[in-house]
Amino acid sequence: MGILHIFDMDGTLLTGTTANLQIARHLGTLAELTDLEARFAAGSIDTRGFSAEIHRLWRALTPEQVLAAYTGGPWLEGIAEVCADIAARGEHSAVITMSPDFFARHLLDLGFGEVLASRFPPPPFAAPLDPAGILTPADKVRLAERLRTRHGLALDRCIAYGDSMSDAPLFRHLSHTVAVNADHHLAGIAALDYRGGDLAEAYRMARTLIAA
Repeated sequence: MGILHIFDMDGTLLTGTTANLQIARHLGTLAELTDLEARFAAGSIDTRGFSAEIHRLWRALTPEQVLAAYTGGPWLEGIAEVCADIAARGEHSAVITMSPDFFARHLLDLGFGEVLASRFPPPPFAAPLDPAGILTPADKVRLAERLRTRHGLALDRCIAYGDSMSDAPLFRHLSHTVAVNADHHLAGIAALDYRGGDLAEAYRMARTLIAA
């Protein structure tokens, strides 16, 4: 019987930062993004409003700039090795992130089976943003269930890896969960808590949940 490994990106695979912060630093729009994040934290805009503002702010963004922001990111060690081991076992891997798909889809090159992210038009943005394509924390559960059903797996054959409260709905939905360098909110509801810089170590811990 297979296993489905579901990974968050921002703060989990991408340590201590987010896709949006990486892009903002690269473009010199960090002040504008910080203001947006403050408005989001205050509740004056939701995830869709946040994404609409990013679409406006970065309308001239190019694929080359996205790639530079991606490759310059502080990624965990061992990501490709973990993906290779999952595939070699006949298991399944997926990334579910609320960040833009034009950044997250580069993770496919590391061997993830699927990457599910907020849908944006291809950069530079010539087309409008469809708010229906922007993910929320609740969507992580919906998409995980879609993957689980497609692969014909029970809930106890799924493992989630995450770091923050955006992962909390999925962590409450699944029993096999690994907090990766997480804040205390998520660490408190995770089955296991990993601190370090190597995904392979967190992955080895996760496999003990299935073995048990």
